[in-house]
Amino acid sequence: MAAMAVALRGLGGRFRWRTQAVAGGVRGAARAGQRDYDLLVIGGGSGGLACAKEGMYSVSFVARPQSTRWGLGGTCVNVGCIPKKLMHQAALLGGLIQDAPHYGWEVAQPVPHDWRKMAEAVQNHVKSLNWGHRVQLQDRKVKYFNIKASFVDEHTVCGVAKGGKEILLSADHIIIATGGRPRYPMHIEGALEYGITSDDIFWLKESPGKTLVVGASYVALECAGFLTGIGLDTTVMIRSIPLRGFDQQMSSMVIEHMASHGTQFLRGCAPSRVRRLPDGHLQVTWEDCTTGKEDTGTFDTVLWAIGRVPDTRSLNLEKAGVDTSPDTQKILVDSREGTSVPHIYAIGDVVEGRPELTPTAIMAGRLLVQRLFGGSSDLMDYDNVPTTVFTPLEYGCVGLSEEEAVARHGQEHVEVYHAHYKPLEFTVAGRDASQCYVKMVCLREPPQLVLGLHFLGPNAGEVTQGFALGIKCGASYAQVMRTVGIHPTCSEEVVKLRISKRSGLDPTVTGC
Repeated sequence: MAAMAVALRGLGGRFRWRTQAVAGGVRGAARAGQRDYDLLVIGGGSGGLACAKEGMYSVSFVARPQSTRWGLGGTCVNVGCIPKKLMHQAALLGGLIQDAPHYGWEVAQPVPHDWRKMAEAVQNHVKSLNWGHRVQLQDRKVKYFNIKASFVDEHTVCGVAKGGKEILLSADHIIIATGGRPRYPMHIEGALEYGITSDDIFWLKESPGKTLVVGASYVALECAGFLTGIGLDTTVMIRSIPLRGFDQQMSSMVIEHMASHGTQFLRGCAPSRVRRLPDGHLQVTWEDCTTGKEDTGTFDTVLWAIGRVPDTRSLNLEKAGVDTSPDTQKILVDSREGTSVPHIYAIGDVVEGRPELTPTAIMAGRLLVQRLFGGSSDLMDYDNVPTTVFTPLEYGCVGLSEEEAVARHGQEHVEVYHAHYKPLEFTVAGRDASQCYVKMVCLREPPQLVLGLHFLGPNAGEVTQGFALGIKCGASYAQVMRTVGIHPTCSEEVVKLRISKRSGLDPTVTGC
């Protein structure tokens, strides 16, 4: 995990190299009043880099774990948002190629896809972003160290570099922004030996071939979506419900669309064993959770997407006195991102109860640094944070799900306006628009405050981002209805919602 030490006192900050660790602890830990820096940030991902760049202070230090092959940027840049969106785009282009003949383009079908070429292009872009972050740090006079950091005491961090050398950094304030990593199901035989995760899929040099994706998270569905979209035989194994924490009506429609466009699903099943066959294929054994019946299937790749764990185990948090959740090992913080130790803070995916989203980590980091050193009192607001699931038919949302709204306000106080629609782009090519759907969750009492917006369709992220501002500012249903739409777009369907679920009327809209 990266460590950035920011020196506000000028260029006189000192660091000390040691060639070996000392039994029982590291000697030379800074005593109170003799600390090297004002701020130390542990983490080289989105949140950690945001802290360093926001400060633009005199000297910083950045470290990465020795075990990783990543460059700067963390999960989002290297094995998350960026490569995922690019491979999602590759899959969307495949669909557009199929539409092309309907628009007069003479394209010979089928058009083969070259995984190696796509992967190389995506990886090259990721590497350019890694380099860009390094340049930005250099521009801000930030020194980069590829070292692994852990606590020595509440003010001191030890970083281990290649060859076993150790660097001691001490600071008045420390921010932990180490993020998380994919979880492996260690109780399943062969899971670790033969399975991969989202940390691996984007860096495969060869096509994964026939793939079993285990899990129902957004990571699972996004990966399965683009794998299907580029023509690979893809199966998703779901033990319980898809997209837990999201609106379940919308989640069901996401699954329906994927299933009708080639992704296979094994519902209510759990894997029990993975073994490699003599021909190199992987045989997966699973159990039907309802009947107990056992079954098997053969795949080229097994991708685990069953959740993430915080990257805290190697930090030696106990030496600093930082409290974590006994269930999740995530760090416990207050509304100011403060941990159980007054001068130690945590942001991003490593924190209990925070959205695991890059933009929230970035904003939380910036606001924290502004409070610590810029005289600001602004706190991060975690309500009404928009997000999008980049499945083949994208799902964007902001605010409360219908279930959350009912649980919080009661069924009798909630009004839901909804509509099916058909994007203009789908008409000429005769695309199926059965799952293109939008709903707005509101309070029933005037002025009918908008509690949540859910949009399933093309470019859902772009649509949701725009309406998120209005919802963040307290928009009412009436205000949204008085907003003039842009024609012809999918976004205008939001400002045309007139039918409530309570009315029982048909919400189907014919489109443009």
